[in-house]
Amino acid sequence: MSRSQSLSGIALPATPSFRFAQWRMLLAAMFCYLFFYTGRQTFGFAIPGMQAEFGLSKETLGWISAAMLWCYAIGQAINGNLADKFGGRRIMSLGAVLSCGANWVTSFATGFFSLILPWGLNGYLQALGWAPGSRVLSNWWGVHERGKVYGFYVFAAGCASILSYVTSVVVLEVLQLEWRWIFRLPVLLMLAGGIMFFFVARERPQDLGFEPLADTGVANAEDKGQEAASGEVETSAQRYKAVLKNFRLIIAAVSLGFQNAARYGLIVWVPVHFLGADWKSGGADAWIDPKWITIALPVGMAVGALSNGWVSDKLFGSKRYKAIMLYMILGAATSLWMWSLPAHSAIGLIALFLCGFFVYGPASSFWALCPDLVGAKRAGTATGVMNFSSYLFAGLAEPLIGSMLDSTGNTSLIFVVVASACACSALVALFVRR
Repeated sequence: MSRSQSLSGIALPATPSFRFAQWRMLLAAMFCYLFFYTGRQTFGFAIPGMQAEFGLSKETLGWISAAMLWCYAIGQAINGNLADKFGGRRIMSLGAVLSCGANWVTSFATGFFSLILPWGLNGYLQALGWAPGSRVLSNWWGVHERGKVYGFYVFAAGCASILSYVTSVVVLEVLQLEWRWIFRLPVLLMLAGGIMFFFVARERPQDLGFEPLADTGVANAEDKGQEAASGEVETSAQRYKAVLKNFRLIIAAVSLGFQNAARYGLIVWVPVHFLGADWKSGGADAWIDPKWITIALPVGMAVGALSNGWVSDKLFGSKRYKAIMLYMILGAATSLWMWSLPAHSAIGLIALFLCGFFVYGPASSFWALCPDLVGAKRAGTATGVMNFSSYLFAGLAEPLIGSMLDSTGNTSLIFVVVASACACSALVALFVRR
């Protein structure tokens, strides 16, 4: 028995060499995903330039953005299984390289079709990142530390949102370049991250001479038997069938869908309310530079994700549903608090930070549930199915929210929508109990 294994189900302490290898894989995945959002969350910053050059309406550009979102959702359902089949290390690295290329193709667009086709393709290629990275982490970390690990991983995703914002501002305001360079310069970081990940990361402990983890935390006997069957190779159909038969995973996917609908409600619509119709340029009544309002949300989300993984492991003994429910309930309460505040309230910045903190925080527990429920060998497929659900809900919610705000003219209602989505997520999460 070597290094970091278990005897009769009892986890043995990891040796320093294995511990070092674990953290190496985690930091490599975090570093790679830190740059992924430079390939898909920069589109909004290019909209004014594209409108001026092509004369496209915001609705038309919205459909281009939606094409990327839906292709990303479809890609999640497919690419998680590819990670289980071919290895997360290869797939994640490939995604970074190809997404960089798709961004460059988008930068040479001359109109609607030359925008929507490469940008939609980019959505699929972006989906080569998250689930494959999760697959690698599930191979290296056991159930009792996955909350912490996925907290760090989701924290990197939150920091990626901040980075995509900062790099876009640098391109437009510091370097004074046109919109096309938003799709050319920031994504070079993603290219470098993908190449680094390929050379630094390893798929499984066995690749470095360690024994595989035995502490998988698989929920049911059928999945546990498959996990223990070394050398047995599943087909894609078998993996999908096993994942879709897991009742708790499907319930978790629905809960995650509501959580992601709340998250995108904040990302897309809150800035419009918070600083008024002229939020991007500020206004005479704006109490603070709009840039600080915009960045408070992803900062809160990043810190919240880091904390929720620790809470699920340390306070609730890896019972993820409790950490999810706690943060979702607090997210609903914070959203209602924001609803009661004037748009330019001095404490609105704090409220927005806290709302991001609680709404996005449970993401780390949701992703830790995937290997917890189906085992490491099916973690990529499970993560892809979960993420498909999350973006399905987000995509359905966005036009409904926009229509509601158009018809009522009351942008503060977004906070009620976010609170409702959080409450639904908390309620559904109750049925994930293990």
